[in-house]
Amino acid sequence: MRTLECFEHHAATREHIAHNLQVFESRRQPPGELRQAAVAVTVTHFRDQSALILTRRAGTLREHGGQWAMPGGRIDPGETPVQAALRELEEEINLQVDESQVLGLLDDYVTRSGYNITPVVVWAEGNWEDLHPNPGEVAAIEPFTFTELSRPDSPILQSISQSERQVLSMHFHGDTVYAPTGAMLYQFREVAICGRSSRVLDYDQPVFAWK
Repeated sequence: MRTLECFEHHAATREHIAHNLQVFESRRQPPGELRQAAVAVTVTHFRDQSALILTRRAGTLREHGGQWAMPGGRIDPGETPVQAALRELEEEINLQVDESQVLGLLDDYVTRSGYNITPVVVWAEGNWEDLHPNPGEVAAIEPFTFTELSRPDSPILQSISQSERQVLSMHFHGDTVYAPTGAMLYQFREVAICGRSSRVLDYDQPVFAWK
């Protein structure tokens, strides 16, 4: 696996990720009765490392309060997934990014709670200190560094009695990030960093996230 040492130069990092996403054939899911949503898988820099932006959802939210996530939400009428992801970035963490900074898409992930989520990979420059959470939606903003992303003990695959599919999660220091966010983190690692066409739709979520 390519780790942090391979991404010392920001321009090289962007070029590498963009190339791998361009040759990857991401898969969309038929909408059916699902609610459409998008998330921003945002590549930025924390101190001397490349990192993705991870948020802790506010505990007051009606759906999935307190869980790890990436900025995102429902796609409004007339919006594309890209437009929705960029809007949510600004609304949730005060980060303005235009469509020229979109590097590509990962596979749609269908959740147990009835959402079809499109992950939009975004490149963001700027200072980490300029990110400010909207307290109504976000309790905290944390860097998921490429070093943490490349841990050999991630992903974690767990069998549960309630599903024929394995539950996927990723280590995050002393915590755990479960699918769907964990699945998107894993696919980003596999596709954008390692150049492998790994799929994640067949991995499940933990039971507490089904509602």
